[in-house]
Amino acid sequence: MAPSSAPRTDTGIVERVRALRPFIGEQALRTEQERSVPDEVVAALTDAGVYRMNVPRRYGGYQTRPRVQVDTLAEIAAACGSTAFAALIQAGCAFIAALFPDEAQDEIFTGPDVRVGGTLVPDAVAVATDGGYVVNGTSGFATGCRHADWHLLTARVENADGPPEVLWTAVPMAELEILDDWFVSGLAGSGSDSVVARDVFVPAHRVLPVGPMLAGEFPSKTNADDPFYRTPVLLMFCAWTAPAALGLARAALEGFTERIHRRGITYTFHQRQSEAAVTHLQAAEAAMKLACAESLTGDFLARIEAGGPFGVAERARIRAQSGYVARLCKEAVDIVASASGASSLRREVPIQRAVRDVQALNLHSFVNPATNLELYGRVLSGLDAGTPFL
Repeated sequence: MAPSSAPRTDTGIVERVRALRPFIGEQALRTEQERSVPDEVVAALTDAGVYRMNVPRRYGGYQTRPRVQVDTLAEIAAACGSTAFAALIQAGCAFIAALFPDEAQDEIFTGPDVRVGGTLVPDAVAVATDGGYVVNGTSGFATGCRHADWHLLTARVENADGPPEVLWTAVPMAELEILDDWFVSGLAGSGSDSVVARDVFVPAHRVLPVGPMLAGEFPSKTNADDPFYRTPVLLMFCAWTAPAALGLARAALEGFTERIHRRGITYTFHQRQSEAAVTHLQAAEAAMKLACAESLTGDFLARIEAGGPFGVAERARIRAQSGYVARLCKEAVDIVASASGASSLRREVPIQRAVRDVQALNLHSFVNPATNLELYGRVLSGLDAGTPFL
């Protein structure tokens, strides 16, 4: 990992990333075609300090407040949804790495610009051995793995007397095989290939039990009392996923209101789309949906930044809000896309990519609006949420 020229603090990080938007946008079609974020874009984000946002300060990181992280990631998403998704996953996994035992952190954070990827579905299997575990298995959706230095591989430890124990294991990417299998229609450039572990030994200090972590218990002694790392991980994931939807919707609406002055509506008397009443309704409705999404995001960010305690109802509400943000942004993008004409189907026109990217985001298991509303509704109805992932 080569050193970067990133500033030593996160002051101005939103502005730095906003200045990169034209460059990232110019690479968006290439990103999709290559199915991975280009090296040059990763380097530019590194120099802007994006990968430092959740790295502990003692390693040169920023520990950037959630509101600023959202604004930063939304700027990336406005230029390229795939690039933003890869960045938010690596930002989130750096946060999780900071919960591992301090000895593991010393190995992982050899520099502030380290890139950490991860998966949560426990498709791999870990078997206890002297001093740690031996891990085998394939894990899909390893977003950004081609540019990661480390991977937090989720593995299950089978238990004959009950459900398996689930562990996050920190593994250097050099010890994993990458399968070139990311052929999808949405977030196609996020490089979410599968990774394979073949008899990988993971020492005990590079293991983080998922169950206790979800309950707020983690082995890092240095970060144990730091309010930044006491924030529930899954609430932070709500914060990290929202800007992907917001950025896509903002860019779609911005692009739409620019194009309507340059094109008419075929087979009508409108020489300029901007003159048609139906366009006014479409633009306004999309803008209102986006405004509602921004308001919801602001609400749950304020509660996250205010700190806990976070009860089950509060956690379920925030997760439902983040899913609803994704739905509102998808609806806004769909409105704009339906009014953009057949010429917008060309691959160089960003709106068609935004449609596919925001749909893919809404299909993510943790983001899915219907699932999130159901679990919040269960809590409102006096039932158990039905999941520990809150």
